[in-house]
Amino acid sequence: MDEFALPHDASQLVPHRPPMLLIDRLLESDGTKGVVEAGIGADFLFLDEQGTVETVALIEMIAQSYAAMQGFVDRNQGGDVRQGFLVGVKTFVEHLPARRGDKLQIELKTVAEVEGFAIAEGLVRRDKDILAHAEITIWIQK
Repeated sequence: MDEFALPHDASQLVPHRPPMLLIDRLLESDGTKGVVEAGIGADFLFLDEQGTVETVALIEMIAQSYAAMQGFVDRNQGGDVRQGFLVGVKTFVEHLPARRGDKLQIELKTVAEVEGFAIAEGLVRRDKDILAHAEITIWIQK
């Protein structure tokens, strides 16, 4: 199997490690758009007492998903995965809660890139339900 084929394990594309690695696999990517899968297990770090995912985790999942998409590009171009940092959240709307046992898909689209900064839109889905959407700004090290 090609080392850089899709789907691809997120742990090889982002610097995060459990328990802070909140995503599982990069399913699709063309470098500007992508889809990531994340399962919410019983040991998920950001679950409240009722088994609901805390809002901050959804934002972080979108950021990690973008990082995985960019890490995949880096690896396919023969480079190391670059460091990146979430530097801003322009918009975030949570429509429905994510819960223990959910399998989520995070859809991403790069809106703009300027001098190491990227603006991306992220959409978190559970099946056909949209749980949240956000526009984030990420700085990516050169």
